Amino acid sequence: MQPTAAEVRAAAEAVKAALDRHLAAVERRSGDDDPAVYEAFNQVAAAAEAYDELLYDRYDEVTPFEIPAAEDELPPYTGPEEPNALSVLIRRDYAVVEPQRLLAQARRVEAADDDRASGTGASGTVHGALGLLFGEFEPDEVASRHKEFGLEEGDSTLWVTAADEPAEAGEWLEAPFEHVDPQRVVCRFDVSAVFDDDADDDFDDDLDDEAGDVEDVVDQVDDEMVELDTDVDEADEAGEEELDEDDELERLDADR
Repeated sequence: MQPTAAEVRAAAEAVKAALDRHLAAVERRSGDDDPAVYEAFNQVAAAAEAYDELLYDRYDEVTPFEIPAAEDELPPYTGPEEPNALSVLIRRDYAVVEPQRLLAQARRVEAADDDRASGTGASGTVHGALGLLFGEFEPDEVASRHKEFGLEEGDSTLWVTAADEPAEAGEWLEAPFEHVDPQRVVCRFDVSAVFDDDADDDFDDDLDDEAGDVEDVVDQVDDEMVELDTDVDEADEAGEEELDEDDELERLDADR
């Protein structure tokens, strides 16, 4: 459904208000990594994105500026300067693309283990096979051999967070991934096909630029060849004229 003109106008006003808040936060910031400035920046980004979408849907127009999405960057680090502990949070996504291969690998694991072989036969189901394989192999080995297990890699991420003190034993086991403070993330590493697509686009653009450069060089060479041919033709004509003059002189001398 196309937005109304009033909705577009309201979105524009929201951008103006967000800009005012951002400027105010910058003017009273406490340092280079002031969280208030970061938050105000995110609000500008969100308001500008909403306005850009409504503007395009209503008038088929876009804004002349682009603000990076808020999730493109981590917030400023506010954790301890010298952490006494750290946590490594890992997420790896897989798609089960070959269930039969997964089940076959799980049966091999089960057959090699006498205790499991006399058990409930967990390798007969996909979820049971997954439990067997991830119980048998370290996550890094599964990642390196995922095709053998009938899996296809999806996105993955690794976060390293800092803490003042180590957690008590068993303290977070019931909810291991909750209460992660982004401002205590020391570093993170993301892997996604999205990045590959962006790289491919950049590579294609580079190829287009290089192809354009080659075409320019070819055109320049063609122009130079044309000029050279013209010079040769002119030289030939001059030579013929000189020969004609020599012939005329020889004829005059003969007449004498």
